[in-house]
Amino acid sequence: MKHLSRFLRNGERWAMLWLYAYVVLVIVIEVIRRFAFGYSSLWGEEAARYAFVYLVWIGAAVGVRNRSHIRFSAVLDMLPPRPAAAVSAVGNVAIIIFACFAVYWSLEPIATSLKFGSVTEGLRLSRAWFLVAVPFGFSLVLLHAFQALAQDVSDFWHRRVPETGEKLFD
Repeated sequence: MKHLSRFLRNGERWAMLWLYAYVVLVIVIEVIRRFAFGYSSLWGEEAARYAFVYLVWIGAAVGVRNRSHIRFSAVLDMLPPRPAAAVSAVGNVAIIIFACFAVYWSLEPIATSLKFGSVTEGLRLSRAWFLVAVPFGFSLVLLHAFQALAQDVSDFWHRRVPETGEKLFD
């Protein structure tokens, strides 16, 4: 399980790095083409947009894994270990419920896109490839939220202070 977790963590990290580099590269090229040559491609803006969509959803999952999403950490810091772990677990259950709804409701547009064969305007690729970013990202969110919930339950039973992730500001 530890190897799978490390593989997933590294995969997410590399995917985010490559997607971010791709978005920046395509946008820089498109800006140069537009202002230097007075020409822009049909596919450039669209390719950057869809890469950014995947980047956002993978990043959301990484945020759940790192416990770096916005939360009331001041409240958790004031609570004793067991209640803090319970509150953290409730937060992870809320994330799991929301992610389940998101995965479920994001499947219908994919099915519709496949049924009618809709394609993107510039890339001329099936729109389903890009719509699948939402259930893919939220599936990763679910995986990491279940891992965090298991850690919170363990912290609760062992009376440990739950992990809160890194602070953005002190």
